[in-house]
Parts: sequence; structure tokens; C-alpha cells
Amino acid sequence: MELIDIGANLTHESFERDRDAVLERARAAGVVQMIVTGASRAESPKALALARQHPGFLYATAGVHPHHASEYTAECDAEIRALHEHAEVVAVGECGLDFNRDFSPRPAQRRAFEMQLQIAADLHAAGRSKPLFLHQRDAHEDFLAVMKNFDGQHGPAVVHCFTADKRELFDYLDRDWYIGITGWLCDERRGAHLRELVKHIPHQRLMIETDCPYLLPRTLKPLPKDRRNEPAFLAHIVEEVARDRDEEVALTAARATAATRGFFGLPGAV
Repeated sequence: MELIDIGANLTHESFERDRDAVLERARAAGVVQMIVTGASRAESPKALALARQHPGFLYATAGVHPHHASEYTAECDAEIRALHEHAEVVAVGECGLDFNRDFSPRPAQRRAFEMQLQIAADLHAAGRSKPLFLHQRDAHEDFLAVMKNFDGQHGPAVVHCFTADKRELFDYLDRDWYIGITGWLCDERRGAHLRELVKHIPHQRLMIETDCPYLLPRTLKPLPKDRRNEPAFLAHIVEEVARDRDEEVALTAARATAATRGFFGLPGAV
């Protein structure tokens, strides 16, 4: 069984002490490729550097999460654009809107989001299209309005770490966007609704991710003492998703892997 983690924050400081061991555990658990999330001006170059250290195994995104939107200056935009000159960077983002915490002012979030969508539009127009790696939380209508301004100007899009309701899910599926499911589904306090919703996601639009070191699956037994999520736990998430979709685990895994390779343009595993 081959698995691909589409959202691994491997540049996070919690992985500094044992990153090589984390990667080995992931391989042992069937994770054959990973997309390292670039989510800030500082972390996106690190994501690329990590991907270049592990060719064919790790890839990267380059972008600025809405939490960091205030740092998205013209200079930052130029830096993100330069990162997209590298083949190891396979998606624009993580970018989007997050009105749940408002760590950056909403006007700054919209501006940073629009500037990154323009990067995707420029790459698309130049014949070098890359998919969008999107974040949305408590900002659905504004998110759709911004995206509408770029209709037809970018490659495929995935709403990563989907946690919302049926209406939002169907709005995304109606636009042929992909959906990233995490261990949030395993949280009986706030993610139980996802167990029903995953049944409605067409297999060619479903991708699986850990969003590690965050969102440790609460159904994992035993839970690690440090409560850190890691890519090796992707297998557990796939098992949970397969059960909720009433599918064989191997089928869910194979379909998610095929969808992911097509979306990011990944080669077969090395």
C-alpha cells in the first residue's frame, strides 16, 4: 500500500531533533511521498531545501498562510515567486483566508491571498501551471468571492484540511476542487460530522494528509507521549476514512494516491 501525505509541516521546530527518524518511520508505514507545506516567508524556503535533500520522496509548496499575511510585502512576493522557479515546488500556497483567529487583519489576508492567486495565474498563463494549496476557516463567502475573481486562470485546487459543513463541501466539489482530509475526522468533539461527509467526496477528488505536527488523530492507540502528529500516522487516517466510506483500506489508499499524483504531477515513488 502506497500513501502520500499532501500536508506535512516538516519544517516545524518539533521535528528538528529527529527528522530523519520521522522520515524513516513514515517510509516503514507505507508513506512513499510527502508534500512539505510552505506556509510563511521564512518556512517556504526551508520546505524547498528539505525537498531538495530528499529528491523523489519530498516535494514542497511555497506560500504564506493567512496567519502570516501581514508579512506579505512586495519583497515577500518576489521571494515566493523565485521559489516557484524550482521543480521541487509543486503547488502555490498554503494560502487563503482564516477569520477564525484573525492573526492577521482581514484586509491583509485578502491582499496576500490575491497576490498568491496572481502567482498561480501568471504561472498558468506562462504554461507552467501549478495547483493551489488552499486554506479556509470561517471565511467561506469571502473565500469564494476572491477565488471567483481568478476563475479559469489557475490549475487545479485543493481545500486542504477540510473541517467545515456539507454546504461548504458541496460548494467546493461543484467547482471541481479537491478535498484534503486529516485526522480532524478522528476527533469526536469537533470532527464527527466529517465521518458522514467523506462519503460524499468522489474518490478522484479525495486526498489524505496529516497536517503534522498538528491534528494528532485522537483514535490512535497508543497516543505518543509528546502528542506530536507525524506522517507515519497517515496510515491510521486512511483506515478511518476507508471505514467511514465503507471501502477496503487498500482501495481508499490507491485511489487517494492516484488522485494526489495526478493533482501534483508527481512521478512514481523512488
